[in-house]
Amino acid sequence: MQVPYSQKRIKIFCQPISTNLKRKMEELADLAETLLLSLTLAEKQLPEKLWIIKTLQDLSTSEENCKFMMTAQAPKILCSHMNDVDPSGKLLFCSSEILWNLLEKGSKEEIINQLSNVECVNALKEAFLNLFLRASSHYDRQLRNDILVISTLIAQNPGAPMIETGFAKQLILVATSFEVKSHKPLVKGFKLTYCYEDFEWKKLLFNMLTVLSKDLCTVQLLHEGKVMLALFHYVKPNQKPGVRDWSVAQYEELQLHAIATLATMAPLLVEDYMACQGNTRLLMFLKWCAGNDPFFGQGNSFHGTGGRGNKIAQMHYSLRVLNSVVSLGDAAANLDLCDQGAINQLLSILKSTANNFKEKEDAIVVEIQTDIFLILSALCENNVHRKEIFGWEGVDTLIQFMKMDAKKFYSGLGHNHLLFSTLDCLWCCVIGCTILEDYFLEKEGLFTLLDLLVLNETNVCNLILGILVEFCDNPKTVSHINAWRGEKDQTAANLLINLWRQEEEEMGVKHDKLGRIAGFENLPGLSAKDFVTLAVIRRYLDFKVGEIWGEVCAELKKEKFYRPVTADQEALQDITEAFENVGMMVLSLQNEMLESKQYQELWEEEKSYAKIQFLHKQKEMVNKSWENLLIRTSNYEALKRANRLQEKSIEESRTKERQHNATFHPTEIKGLNITNPVQSVLFFQVAPGRLATVESSSAELTRGPLTDTELALKKFPIREGAFKKVEEV
Repeated sequence: MQVPYSQKRIKIFCQPISTNLKRKMEELADLAETLLLSLTLAEKQLPEKLWIIKTLQDLSTSEENCKFMMTAQAPKILCSHMNDVDPSGKLLFCSSEILWNLLEKGSKEEIINQLSNVECVNALKEAFLNLFLRASSHYDRQLRNDILVISTLIAQNPGAPMIETGFAKQLILVATSFEVKSHKPLVKGFKLTYCYEDFEWKKLLFNMLTVLSKDLCTVQLLHEGKVMLALFHYVKPNQKPGVRDWSVAQYEELQLHAIATLATMAPLLVEDYMACQGNTRLLMFLKWCAGNDPFFGQGNSFHGTGGRGNKIAQMHYSLRVLNSVVSLGDAAANLDLCDQGAINQLLSILKSTANNFKEKEDAIVVEIQTDIFLILSALCENNVHRKEIFGWEGVDTLIQFMKMDAKKFYSGLGHNHLLFSTLDCLWCCVIGCTILEDYFLEKEGLFTLLDLLVLNETNVCNLILGILVEFCDNPKTVSHINAWRGEKDQTAANLLINLWRQEEEEMGVKHDKLGRIAGFENLPGLSAKDFVTLAVIRRYLDFKVGEIWGEVCAELKKEKFYRPVTADQEALQDITEAFENVGMMVLSLQNEMLESKQYQELWEEEKSYAKIQFLHKQKEMVNKSWENLLIRTSNYEALKRANRLQEKSIEESRTKERQHNATFHPTEIKGLNITNPVQSVLFFQVAPGRLATVESSSAELTRGPLTDTELALKKFPIREGAFKKVEEV
């Protein structure tokens, strides 16, 4: 039985449409933008509103739809509806999912800018606090964390009204509610469940505190929220966890995250840091870190890198907190730290890390050692008493680190930073204390310093030279410098001269054959005004010294001293006259340069005029020659006159006395009705170049070949100044 044609056609057109085609049709139809605008029509119709939100959630998985939604101000519209009455909670969930998709698929900066307004921040605040208070399920806690992440991204925008809406204050209160007990209604009855969602939520709150601290306007809120006290809650060894408590791995990760946050907060809240006895707590915690108590760090988190099976991660971030506080230069904080024996404790940690990790160094250990040297430099700088506490033990430690293998500088673990901090510690903790300087010289520390200078490391070369200059104030230093010998018996003086030459090469200083500086000669691209300025630059040092002597004389007059003794008066007068002569010499040189420039301009101007005059004269001669040619070719009488003048000129040019056997060559060719072969009525075609084509009159006009000369039988074209034979005519 045959199927009718109409049924076949129906079957063909009822084939299912592919998903990609439907997605493309949705994008081309601007469906997402239309649905967003229709949300306002379904204001009081919850089922229709949910269907629209769910559809938008599906559409937001496409990048093109996300672009259309952003054009229609989707973030703002969604925030305005996310807290509408919905017993199922699907409205808030779908809205947050759409925001997440927009952040992933669209322009993150543009979305954050659209969300950084009072209306959107208030909506997110309301959603977060509602979830914070009634989060009792896995679903609610996960949604709460999602809203917190979106809020953190908005807080990174300096223009977001986090403080104006009160959201920042409430976030700080929530972040410290577990560690600092509060009687405020928002957090009074709050209890953590120690589940995974609460663990992630706690880390997100620490991150939010770090983001908020970037705005200095939040410092007062951080102080009122007792953030420092809450963070110091984790600066202690972990006690045995109970049944309802964080696991060992979770507590370690929260501890490291809290200490890392503390490194950001401590410089902003120094008074709170001191009130919490921050130095004491950190030193006690460092003592535990350096101790031999059994501890098996998990090292699973970002902050726990390098701390698996040890306390290196805790030591790393604790030293970072100390470094951030000490680098402020707060006298009270630094004094308190030194009074508690921080210098000796840090030196012992430095020695233990150098010995325990000598065979297996990693980036974390190198960073710990670098931080310790920086802390010691900040504590001992400009304080002789603390330098004495640093003592011989500190000098021995410095020399040990200065002797590190040069190959490690390029290992990528940070040894170049470690060397820099070591030399900085040498400058701040040793120089200025005679006892330590002498001990450093006795231990051949200066030889080690010169050995480092030989390496010519760009980042530390200037620092080493500065240290050598400071050491030269010690009378024992020069003998040690002269006694040093490098490879091939190189002396310190030769080393310094080679460094000087290398520096000149890098600066592009030019020398003549004898090694003298020629950098001020033959400089290209300079005008006369530049050379006038260069004359002052060359004698800058003389002018500077003269200026100083002028200030000395002015000070003597200002202080109303009596006339100096004769010798001093004569010396001052001679010095003043010498520098005045330098000034007059430079002035004379500048005048000569300007006059030379003026003469050069005049000469170039005359040269240009002479060239123009020559061109005009050449043009006149060409025109006159052409006129004469026209006259001769058009006027027979003029042609005859020209012929007579030429013959007369030829006769006058001949010698009067003729030799007996001389051959006479006539200047005319018989049978020609022309004045002269050279001035014959020929047609010349002369083009620019070195090629001239000469065409003679036709045979009909000359009545046959020119039989009186062989020139009539051949034709020679002139090319490149030589004659080339061609076929016979």
